[in-house]
Amino acid sequence: MKHRLNIPLVLILGLSLFLSFGCSSDPDTGENGSPSEVSQKKKQFLAFGGGPTGGTFNFFANKMASIISTNYEWLDISPKGSGGSAENLRTLNKNAVDIGIIYSGDAFLGRNGKLPGDTTKYDKVRALSFLYGAPAQLVVRKDSDIQSAFDLEGKVVAIGNPGSGAALSAERFFKHLNLWDKISPRNLGYSQAAADFSDKRIDAFWVLVGYPNSSIIEAATNTPIKLLDLHNDAVQSGFYDIYPFYSKVVIPKGSYERQDSDVITFQDSSLWSASEAISEDTIYDCMKAVYSDQGLKDMVTAHKAAKNMSTHNGIKGVSIPLHPGAVKFWRKQGLDIPANLLP
Repeated sequence: MKHRLNIPLVLILGLSLFLSFGCSSDPDTGENGSPSEVSQKKKQFLAFGGGPTGGTFNFFANKMASIISTNYEWLDISPKGSGGSAENLRTLNKNAVDIGIIYSGDAFLGRNGKLPGDTTKYDKVRALSFLYGAPAQLVVRKDSDIQSAFDLEGKVVAIGNPGSGAALSAERFFKHLNLWDKISPRNLGYSQAAADFSDKRIDAFWVLVGYPNSSIIEAATNTPIKLLDLHNDAVQSGFYDIYPFYSKVVIPKGSYERQDSDVITFQDSSLWSASEAISEDTIYDCMKAVYSDQGLKDMVTAHKAAKNMSTHNGIKGVSIPLHPGAVKFWRKQGLDIPANLLP
């Protein structure tokens, strides 16, 4: 009889322990006691619009996608090659890609329907952050008599892939100088331009990227080069007055092989951007991963142009409204958001 009474006692003790410690199927809890990200968030697959092979957009998109995907199991970011800035602007606007990189100038002009030959207003794109300054770099042979952009009359000039930020900025600049109809522009990607330059099929090539650029490095290993000073041409022609999103920048001597003096040119700002359709929380988490201490270290390892990425420079050069997730992130970093950048 005594033996029989012990059976329910064992069951009661077991039930008490079960209720005290819970079962293994309960969701994990985060540091605030709330269910963890893994149990809360569904798997998402996002496309990241990068740029042409050999361009800085491509390096940045690949590394940023890797950083985000590594930090969050529920986020799978796939970098996508593209023609560059203008193509990314258009695909972001129609939500064909989720995040991407565009130039501040193209974002500003596109939002206002003022891209060359395109009156569409691309107003469904939101900025996330400043990534790096992209100097205009015009490469010619060191032994040529070309000393300024005006000396390119009658020359063959590679300007970048069709629809790229490089091609648009080159057209903008050369049209402003009344040179567009006096040169022979070629829509070539950076790597192809470097190869054609070395083979003397073109006289010059234009890139709009952070320095040092791999395609210019490649060209310089085969042919002595020089970069043209574009700042003086921009000042004298009133280029900055019409396109205020450009600013003066110095490419220091030694940035490229046999570059023995500083080069003064102008730069656009590259912006990490997103479709407005992406959720605030998703964008916030993406930015949190990239702008972590480790994320920023990894970015600089991937490309030297990332050295200016910081919370201090977070909204430098931004010309269009921020995504709500970016507003949330930058406010938590202590930045004041100007009214014109609010969604």
